[in-house]
Amino acid sequence: MASCVTPDGIKKIAYSASVMRYDIVDMISKAGSGHPGGSLSATDIVASLYLSGIMNCNKDNLDDPRRDRFVLSKGHAAPVLYAVLAQIGVIDREELGTLRQLHSRLQGHPDHLKLPGVEVSTGSLGQGLSISAGMALGLKMSYGSEAPTVFTLIGDGESQEGQVWEAAEFANHYGIANLVAILDYNNLQIDGHCSDVMDVSPVTKRWEAFGWHVIEVDGHDIEAVCNALQEAKDYQDGPVMIVAKTIKGKGVSFMEDQAGWHGKAPDADQTKQALEELKATIAAAREEMEA
Repeated sequence: MASCVTPDGIKKIAYSASVMRYDIVDMISKAGSGHPGGSLSATDIVASLYLSGIMNCNKDNLDDPRRDRFVLSKGHAAPVLYAVLAQIGVIDREELGTLRQLHSRLQGHPDHLKLPGVEVSTGSLGQGLSISAGMALGLKMSYGSEAPTVFTLIGDGESQEGQVWEAAEFANHYGIANLVAILDYNNLQIDGHCSDVMDVSPVTKRWEAFGWHVIEVDGHDIEAVCNALQEAKDYQDGPVMIVAKTIKGKGVSFMEDQAGWHGKAPDADQTKQALEELKATIAAAREEMEA
């Protein structure tokens, strides 16, 4: 299948994703708290969604009722949302340094009353898919076959919540074809590997059993992610789940696949090492983009 994004477009997304990872670590370090692991695992997914043009949502149409929507169900990964909003010009990158500060628009979990571009205040895990399904159904009732698409990102640990499966059944029952969920499948949660805490596999078969069309993808292959997002948006026979296999803490060597980096900030020495690694990644991505 031909790529839905040009090679140059893929390179630009990869570059932006590398900058986003730098910003994620930097803002969490400055805040002294936050959730780096799940933010970094989702970076390529979120960058692809916002920067490929597949999702009709940008800084100029945030009040347009016909825009596509994004709901970050795993709200503790707010830094990845703030980082991409900086990439598309909704906020200035300088504001990222205010993460988790008193009166900041960038709260530890997204607050739609404070920050444009945040569709829903999230953080109570398990609720985002229900909200997204209701939102998508409302849009379907309003606009019919021209309804905007609602995209939502959920966590694999979050998928242990029963409400997720109630929402899955609801979306299938009502044939909500303008709903696309993406599973950040990094197999880690705060207490360890999901497969040890409460196994969510076989993921694909479970979602298929609930009547969803399932697409499996490497969540760090930007071209593959973009193609999956386009396929999901075009699918008209019901809701779609994209199972994106990822690595928690992706991009920082000592954070990768380590449950301990679910919800803590790096210290000064760790921050220095992480940012040096990410600077090298940014330089490589820039060189590739400009080649």
